[in-house]
Amino acid sequence: MDVDADEFEKSLPHLQELVLGAEFVGLDIEFTGLRSNLSQQQISLFDLPSEWYLKTRQSVQQFTICQIGLSVFSSIEGESNKYVAHSFNFFLFPTTFGILDSEFSFQASSVQFLNQYGFDYNKFLKNGIPYMNEEQEKKIKHDILRGNWRIRSSLDKDQIKVVIDKVTRWLDPAKEGDQMTLPGIAGFRAFEIQLVLRQALSNIWTTLHDEGVVVRKVSRQHRWYLEHASCDQVSRWKEQLLLSARGFSIFFQMLVKAQKPLVGHNMMVDLLHLHDKFFRPLPGTHAPVWAICSVTPQRPQELHFPRVTNLSDVYDVLSGDLNPTKDSGPVIVHASQCEKYAKTKCPHEAAYDAFLCGSVLLKVAHLLLQRVHGDPMPEPSFPQYLDMLTPYVNQVNLIRAGVPKINFSGPDYPSIRPPILILTVKKWPGISEQQVYREFQNLCKFDVRRFTGNQFLLLTNKFKDVRNVLKEYRSHPTLQVSLYRYWRHSPNVTCLLQVCSIVTTWATLAFLLGGPCS
Repeated sequence: MDVDADEFEKSLPHLQELVLGAEFVGLDIEFTGLRSNLSQQQISLFDLPSEWYLKTRQSVQQFTICQIGLSVFSSIEGESNKYVAHSFNFFLFPTTFGILDSEFSFQASSVQFLNQYGFDYNKFLKNGIPYMNEEQEKKIKHDILRGNWRIRSSLDKDQIKVVIDKVTRWLDPAKEGDQMTLPGIAGFRAFEIQLVLRQALSNIWTTLHDEGVVVRKVSRQHRWYLEHASCDQVSRWKEQLLLSARGFSIFFQMLVKAQKPLVGHNMMVDLLHLHDKFFRPLPGTHAPVWAICSVTPQRPQELHFPRVTNLSDVYDVLSGDLNPTKDSGPVIVHASQCEKYAKTKCPHEAAYDAFLCGSVLLKVAHLLLQRVHGDPMPEPSFPQYLDMLTPYVNQVNLIRAGVPKINFSGPDYPSIRPPILILTVKKWPGISEQQVYREFQNLCKFDVRRFTGNQFLLLTNKFKDVRNVLKEYRSHPTLQVSLYRYWRHSPNVTCLLQVCSIVTTWATLAFLLGGPCS
């Protein structure tokens, strides 16, 4: 189900009810870009978590969210191990309100990718749900509630100017008590128009009717009386303005308070965007950033499923005959307004991918539970599934970094990457990292980092690449490749050994030349 700005406020009570009654929530996010092409921002398998974070933080600040997909999974009362999924696509656009005027970039490859899968840019750009983080909200709230609020957006200024000009032309010949109607203005815009008109013109009063905003000419004395008689109403308007400007941030805070498990797919960048766009700007140094309770199931290697490369394939494998619990596992159905996904695969549509994430979570949890209990297995419950997933809670996968995942609940796990290779280059002066990369790219993909003048470190995430390169370059006349050994190759260790050797030599000479003590 698609939700844009027109439907969002009406949908909030229903969304809140669904989330509060849910077992867990699946998440997926689409962005205007993923990684900046600037060389200093390229992530690497050599990166420590702190380095990976700082590089990714720059991309998160540069791009924005265009669509959030949520799939809310709830148990069906009275039916054992059966779940219903309510899936929603939320189209978002940063709040343009008062002093807020966000800047963000588009990445051509990301736009092309989303176009390929039918993304509706009209809903994003023309009718996206507004949002802001807590710091932006504080600034706006301060301005609105203290009467210092100003229109800064050029578009809003032009629209407001047309309204003020129209009222001003009517006001000159009008008599006290005359009134005019501004038709077709309702909701958030109606509150905004009334506040601006009352602030700009001291001899008018405004009211909201079904047909639109009604403007009445009044004396200054009567205006003073009306202002003091309606202070509470104006305060309510300002609160309503703030509520409308916060937009999706309201639902986000509600999701946080509900504390439901959240499951996603390679979701580290998603979590950073959620933090930056709805909570607070990302901190400048590596630290455990805020996150909703996150559950990240990993593929149990003992089950010997085939290696797959995308979320849809994972779902297909777990739904097929290779899954020994296919017939006994959880039953998942779509809610009536979300039956599109029951008939059609929609890869890279955020709500569909969120549904796949949630379904994979249930199927993997059932497999783990079956391994513990064996057959026959008693009817499982979702709390039992969560118990099986406890080892994976708050661990989020990193695709390219020095560690395989970040652990929000404790220290990061040690790397399980293939070993580092060291390349020694002969008879090729001035060779660069890019030239080394191109030399190996037809055989396999390595991240390259200069080690010394003629030595480079090579790192891959595939063990077979290490084996292939060691075999192919075993007798190469120019490029000598071997396993990197810290105690053998580290400059620090080499320097230390040299110092120790010098000290030992001098001590030996002093002993030999000094002779016995008299």
